[in-house]
Amino acid sequence: MNEMTKTNTAEIFKDGDMVEMSYAEAIRDALDIALTNDERVILMGEDIGVYGGAFQVTGDLVHKHGEDRVIDTPISELGGAGVAVGAAATGLRPIFEFQFSDFAMLAMEQICNQAAKMRYMLGGNVSVPVVMRFPAGSGTGAAAQHSQSLEAWLAHVPGLKVIQPATPYDAKGMLLAALEDPDPVMIFEHKILYKSKGMVPKGHYTVPIGKAEIRREGTDVTIVATSIMVHKSLDAAKQLEEVGISAEVIDLKTIRPIDRETVLASVRKTSRLVCVYEAVKTLGIGAEISAMVAESDAFDYLDAPILRLGGADTPIPYNPDLEKAAVPQIDDIVVGVTQLVKGER
Repeated sequence: MNEMTKTNTAEIFKDGDMVEMSYAEAIRDALDIALTNDERVILMGEDIGVYGGAFQVTGDLVHKHGEDRVIDTPISELGGAGVAVGAAATGLRPIFEFQFSDFAMLAMEQICNQAAKMRYMLGGNVSVPVVMRFPAGSGTGAAAQHSQSLEAWLAHVPGLKVIQPATPYDAKGMLLAALEDPDPVMIFEHKILYKSKGMVPKGHYTVPIGKAEIRREGTDVTIVATSIMVHKSLDAAKQLEEVGISAEVIDLKTIRPIDRETVLASVRKTSRLVCVYEAVKTLGIGAEISAMVAESDAFDYLDAPILRLGGADTPIPYNPDLEKAAVPQIDDIVVGVTQLVKGER
């Protein structure tokens, strides 16, 4: 993965306060800190105990914190999610892990009809501070039912906050921030990112939900990207620089609520916008970003049509070459941005 610039928050930490961690290790560290510091926190999910989670994220936390805090749930996403929502409504701080984000479909009733609406329907007298983690995305050869990017589904629902950390730093800090939020927070973690590494502060810190970050400054085009596409966009920006195109790359981080100010300010500066995301292009987060710009004064600054680079309108194939072809790659970003800047689209 491309090494990103430090976040603004990271700059306050001294070198001795930072340690290199993988994305998965950073999440595990956050879970460990949360379990240690707050007795209300519990972990729930299928095979998260002795097995350590489908992607080995929870690791050996069950041995440190016990089976009453790290709870293996039956193979019932609807039931497990329902227990987590109920636990949150009655004072606990549950973190529920789905084995794959695809399996959230089995629990949409609890997520969208209960967790998202309970605070509203009870006049604000009850909050549902549940955190749900979704391993998502393609690239592992897991085929159509285990490789989807469904964050836009949940971002469509009022009452839910939806985040997509792209770095180990943000994976830890945003998870800890999610635990302090009174509302349900859905965290989509790209499976390919679990082994990526970066510098992470020791101990407790938070990264704000709802705030995007400019990962690379530029003047010719704004690229708004999410999750793993942030890394691909940064790699593409390096190649574009070699041909004289200066690309500004924004890591959206949070897709509900969206950081309008950062995106709109960048578009006013560069006068071009490209949205890059792995989920299916149709009705995806890129459509929302595009509409947001079109409905603002930033639209008057555009010198070219808005370009969306999203996944193909097809289930994710098993074949590795077809799998790559179904989602944007670095070359797709380079070609799309180049054509946009040169007025060829």
